[in-house]
Amino acid sequence: MPSIKEHDYLKLCAQLASCLTISIAAAKKKIDITCAKKGIKDISARKEIAEKLLEQARENLVKGESSITNQLDQLLEALAEDENFMVED
Repeated sequence: MPSIKEHDYLKLCAQLASCLTISIAAAKKKIDITCAKKGIKDISARKEIAEKLLEQARENLVKGESSITNQLDQLLEALAEDENFMVED
């Protein structure tokens, strides 16, 4: 599929990428996957999907759910059974 060159759409992709702290290509792919699931092909509907994803990302950011520091903290938490595990003696 050729890339879409519309300025408003690209701006939404960039804002989504910034909000999710991912690349613009990954944000476009996220929008493409969502649109493919819903069978959407026209640019106006893609913009609407991008706006909805951006709103959701901003809401999660305000709640602190998708903050990169929170994600990293969750990944680094030790499970109760792994707290005393040693890799080497």
